Amino acid sequence: MTTQETATPAPGTGVRAGRREWIGLGVLSLPTLLIALDMTVLHLAVPKLSADLAPTSTQLLWIVDIYGFLIAGSLITMGSLGDRIGRRRLLLTGAAAFGAASVLAALSDSPGMLIATRAVLGLAGATLMPSTMSLLRNMFHDPRQRTVAISVWMSSFMLGAGAGPLVGGALLEHFWWGSVFLLGVPVMALLLVTGPFLLPEFRDPHSGRIDLTSAVMSLATVLAVVYGIKDAAEHGLGLLPVVAVAAGLGVGVLFVRRQRVLADPFLDLRLFRRRSFTASLGTVALAVFASGGVMFFVSQYLQMVLGLSPLKAGLYSLPGVVAGMAAILLAPALVRRVPAAYLMGVGLLVSAAGVAMFTRITPDSGTGLAVTALVVIHLGFGPTMALGTDMIIAGAPPERAGAASAISETATEMGMALGIAVLGSIGTAVYRARIGGLLPEQTPDAVAGAAGDTIGGAAAAASGLPGGLGNAVMDAAGHAFVDGMRVAALASTVLIVLIAVLATAALRGVRPGDGGHGESAPAGTTGGGAADTGTADGRTADTGTADDAGDVGRNAVPAALSERPGTVAGPL
Repeated sequence: MTTQETATPAPGTGVRAGRREWIGLGVLSLPTLLIALDMTVLHLAVPKLSADLAPTSTQLLWIVDIYGFLIAGSLITMGSLGDRIGRRRLLLTGAAAFGAASVLAALSDSPGMLIATRAVLGLAGATLMPSTMSLLRNMFHDPRQRTVAISVWMSSFMLGAGAGPLVGGALLEHFWWGSVFLLGVPVMALLLVTGPFLLPEFRDPHSGRIDLTSAVMSLATVLAVVYGIKDAAEHGLGLLPVVAVAAGLGVGVLFVRRQRVLADPFLDLRLFRRRSFTASLGTVALAVFASGGVMFFVSQYLQMVLGLSPLKAGLYSLPGVVAGMAAILLAPALVRRVPAAYLMGVGLLVSAAGVAMFTRITPDSGTGLAVTALVVIHLGFGPTMALGTDMIIAGAPPERAGAASAISETATEMGMALGIAVLGSIGTAVYRARIGGLLPEQTPDAVAGAAGDTIGGAAAAASGLPGGLGNAVMDAAGHAFVDGMRVAALASTVLIVLIAVLATAALRGVRPGDGGHGESAPAGTTGGGAADTGTADGRTADTGTADDAGDVGRNAVPAALSERPGTVAGPL
């Protein structure tokens, strides 16, 4: 069969998704849920894993960190690769690799084998995230439908993150540590079986071959920067993290210069000329930065200060997860009545109020105030993340959706890492300044030294002391930790308020899903993006198989109606 080409419908033309696209959305949500779950579930397995494989401290760090490092470092490469070879093809290839690596990780019999399989899982995970997001860009052309689709996709990610401690805890109570990895096998098998039937193929018909030098440079940039930030967050600012970040930024500058001179750039820098893309990307990245550091403290507060198990801490976090999912799913309805810029600005202010609640927490506050604060934070951030992500994807032409998705995910990863490093450093500095004056006078020097570093060090050192003294040390550490958390929360509150003001001003007049409609498009593109092409299997890039042509006509809405301010078509 010959390849068919069809022009991508411009925003506002009312071409609406049918039943197959909505079922396909459910399929695309599965790997998203799994990746989020896989990022959290391993931490619960560390004690059993350590007892079985006996890794060194360095090996254990690599087992935990290599997955996230390679996801962050490979996103841009995989997003650009999907634009070139086909997003469905890359998604299914990554799914097969993820499923196979999950089995090997579960059966690992040495630390080296587990590190290697976790690395493969990271590379495979990097193919899944931009592929799923960019496919949504091409499956849902109607702006309101796409906002709903992205909201559902984002809520699945939040569900996976929230369910990780619960699912992992349940598995580890009945099975060996490797069982947490096998969660990926049935999910990927389902994706491989249903994907070819439910997901159309999309690729950039005018793309050239991928530039391997640019791919290596982007990987080196992100890996070095993320590694340096994480090392500074864990061990404080030193020569190694400074050199790593500086080296990464240096390679990043060379990477950008290379993209400017390539005839077919690995990353199209013209995306950043679109206000909807750049302003939304900055808003999302800064919001994640401001919230990431606070969330870093919350998990430690629940476990180290209040003494909850990881499973119970996960349960107390669930109301916030549910609130966030509800806010994300309500965003498409709310944005019909409130302009996106104001909805996101108000949402950020609500989140700032939730973060501010942490400035009132004490070691004796219990779980009530913390749970309430988490609910308020997630309620506010939900619309910001859903609408911001929608505008990032819609702000790129369809043939660059993979690269845009990868940029969005990379910015989120970097924002989270920076938030933990910067706000974490503020809280840690306050902790270290306070702990010395709170420890009992009879505290041994070795214990005081360990407690003076982190609250985790205090917990480990206090466990070897007599009951009364050990409790006193942990009480001092708890008070110092909460003091640090309150200062970090105050800094985060001020930052979020500032982001709310800037986002409202920068995004005023930008509509979710408009693809930069009304803006000047980058050279070589149109306001709605360039044409996509199908593959030799007979699918078209925009409407699926030929038998869907009738659905397009039946679902069409007059352009004048869908473009008229204040009117919207229904989301489904």
